[in-house]
Amino acid sequence: MSDTDRPATRSLVYAYRLDGEGGGTPLGWNDIHAGCRTEAVTWIHLDLSDPGTSTFLRAESGLNEAVADGLLAEHTRPRLVPLDEGLLVILRGINFNPGAEPDDMVSIRIWASAQLVVSCRKLRLRAVQDVQASIERGRGPCNAGELLTAIADRLAERMDDVIEGLEIQADELEDQVGEGRLEEINAALADLRRTFIGLRRYLVPQRDALLRLAAAKVAWLAEEDRAWLREVADQTTRYLEALEASKDRATVTQEELLQRLSEKTEKRMYLLSVVTAVFLPLGFITGLLGVNVGGIPGAETPWAFLFLCLATAAVVTLQLWFLRRKRWF
Repeated sequence: MSDTDRPATRSLVYAYRLDGEGGGTPLGWNDIHAGCRTEAVTWIHLDLSDPGTSTFLRAESGLNEAVADGLLAEHTRPRLVPLDEGLLVILRGINFNPGAEPDDMVSIRIWASAQLVVSCRKLRLRAVQDVQASIERGRGPCNAGELLTAIADRLAERMDDVIEGLEIQADELEDQVGEGRLEEINAALADLRRTFIGLRRYLVPQRDALLRLAAAKVAWLAEEDRAWLREVADQTTRYLEALEASKDRATVTQEELLQRLSEKTEKRMYLLSVVTAVFLPLGFITGLLGVNVGGIPGAETPWAFLFLCLATAAVVTLQLWFLRRKRWF
């Protein structure tokens, strides 16, 4: 059963009994409830949005209460919690669901022991679908350690294109600064910086969790798996460095943009000040002539209005010449 065609009312997304050679036998609820677990590793992938998941984990899975609480927690951050001979691992992956933002990362909660791996999610994760597809092709993980490592690896691999796309977006916005539309570019830069911050909020603890996982004291995690996990942690560190560099560039670009916007505003204010300075004397002259005390000067003279217009024009010309000579505009 695939992640896309399962019945919506069932909490089981899919389950497999690994054959130790890269493949696996699909399992249904009847197999799981019948206690089909053998020496082979069983992987159960559940949908947290279905209420049946809580019932199964608390009452039917055989997991202790602390593990069930960790898998069902409402709010999670990437972390690793060793419990007995197993590991509670919480990781995050890029949200590729329609309408989602890259920094709205999807949580996957995993309980892993030597013979059983239980994973839970609320939204679909392509990284987990990749692992399922590899099992269907017979080229998947052979044991619990490889399964856990494969999920972590695919989560990191799925981030690559997104991180690269964000870097390209930052470069494009930096190139557009000199092309106008400063307000639009400023808004886009602000959104991009928020995305960087959102991704970093989860990737920093995720890297730490991966490093702790690589050093976990469990016998079923082979040295090859630990080396693979360290490589995934290094890859996550590279993503963090790329995000930090892009965030710094976006910050510098935004500061330059704000400086240009400030200069643009100052030029407009300066122009308005010059216009005000030019017209202020004219307002004084016309106001003085209009006080109507003892009659309006020149009211009986036919050429008085023409003289006033020529006089004000001369005043404006003289002011503009003076301001230009002083290089005020």
